[in-house]
Amino acid sequence: MTKLACASALIALAAPFGHARDRGQFVNTNADLKAWFDGLRSGKGPCCSDADGSALSDTDWDSKDGHYRVRVPRYGYALEGQMQELVWVDVPEEAVISEPNRVGRTMVWPIYGYMGVTIRCFMPGSMT
Repeated sequence: MTKLACASALIALAAPFGHARDRGQFVNTNADLKAWFDGLRSGKGPCCSDADGSALSDTDWDSKDGHYRVRVPRYGYALEGQMQELVWVDVPEEAVISEPNRVGRTMVWPIYGYMGVTIRCFMPGSMT
């Protein structure tokens, strides 16, 4: 195999993995609640921490026939300060967290990769 083919294969293998980042917005969070968030897992893996998740308003998620979908930014980064387009994404069943929601708000942990956005974890809140 040529060097170019090897390099292409390595890039293709590494590209699907999203990376978590702590933006520091939860520095003053209750320690017990932070530990609870840090321990959350779905069937798709650990949700990482509360810094990776986002709270959703009731208009940005819905449920139909036992399945969820969420509206999240199309890209995981800002485009020159412009508002991002929001897209509806189906939540895989294995991404739904079934334990009680201690914060009460709907939370989503999107992962952005070369094939678009997927959902690693989703915790429904109450639709009001």
